[in-house]
Amino acid sequence: MPIAPPSALDLFPPTRTEGLRRLQAFLPRAGARYAAERNHDLGLEARGNVSMLSPYLRHRLLTEAEVVRAVLARHGHAAAEKFVQEVLWRTYWKGWLELRPEAWRRYRAELAHERAATAANAGRAHALAQAERGATGIEGFDDWARELVETGYLHNHARMWFASIWIFTLRLPWTLGADFFARHLLDADPASNTLGWRWVAGLQTPGKTYAASADNIARYSGGRFRPQGLASVCEALSEPPLPCAQALPPRKPLDASTPCLLLVHGEDLDPHSLLPEGPRPRHVLIVEGVGAASAEGSSAGRDWPWGAKAKAFVHGACLDLEARLVADGLAVTRLPALGADALATIAGDSGVSTVVTAEAPVGPVADALDGLESALAKRGLRLQRLRRDWDSRFWPRASRGFFAFREHIADELRALGMPGL
Repeated sequence: MPIAPPSALDLFPPTRTEGLRRLQAFLPRAGARYAAERNHDLGLEARGNVSMLSPYLRHRLLTEAEVVRAVLARHGHAAAEKFVQEVLWRTYWKGWLELRPEAWRRYRAELAHERAATAANAGRAHALAQAERGATGIEGFDDWARELVETGYLHNHARMWFASIWIFTLRLPWTLGADFFARHLLDADPASNTLGWRWVAGLQTPGKTYAASADNIARYSGGRFRPQGLASVCEALSEPPLPCAQALPPRKPLDASTPCLLLVHGEDLDPHSLLPEGPRPRHVLIVEGVGAASAEGSSAGRDWPWGAKAKAFVHGACLDLEARLVADGLAVTRLPALGADALATIAGDSGVSTVVTAEAPVGPVADALDGLESALAKRGLRLQRLRRDWDSRFWPRASRGFFAFREHIADELRALGMPGL
């Protein structure tokens, strides 16, 4: 009898302690060995060639800076360059979308259109359901669909194969595939997920697609899969040109003497490294559910904006964070949803007029914070979003492709005081 795969939270316990444990365990393999073995997906029981840190980095239970610092201290830049680049791919995607938010708006509009079109087309709806259930008959693809739904994770190479087959062999809309990933991956963020699918489809680098092949899949899956009948021609999708990259708007640093509340959301769950040294916040608010805020800054009734597994991961991570903050002697309130009234009440009780939070990259959480900022202003409160030094250094570098971005990595890491350079 086959062994049932682990659940998402069994595979990725949502605590900072677990993230740090994984980092320490992977450090010996993060250098040349990682560069040589990282592209191989040998199955759930053979994941030692990758770090399995992506959910912790995506929600910033661990920060990119602390992970890269640890790896550079162990291996130096020459040996660790490939691992560092992989961490920075997520940073690059976030920066790219921050400079071109129209790509996110287009995705959301096209997704709504394709959902409606699919609901009205029984044949496409059936094909979509088969793909999501892993019932297409395509070797490998069906296995990855089931693995994703069951565990909330796929190896990066498998994600590329899956997306290519979805778009070019099954001829399903790329936006529905990106949405399928967003609903099930623990580590999906608006930038990495959306832009990764755009890249496979030939939209991100116009005209350049990613074509999955049976030989490549067989080679890098350890011979587990050799799917037949894959598309031999992968013609790039097209779209009107996006607007030019816009300037990254500045963010003011926090005056350490400012009395404040700290608002923590699922895009950044490491407040200890966010705030400057100085007086601690008078109260910490941990918000689990951040949907699209209304004009009144309320998202009552809305859950975390992704799927059930990511919601459960964020819930567990918030419980873990709450326990650590209480142990540090801080007053903590955990809120199910983002709303201006609740924040205004706690701010009044705490005698503060400033609410501080980590900047959220382009996506639903950033949209919710925009609504919250307006709603708090009507109540005489100020929302101040803090940008981490990591993002301030790297996001502006994402104005072009990754290869141009890559040329600046060592200099920016040096400016951040990283070792091994």
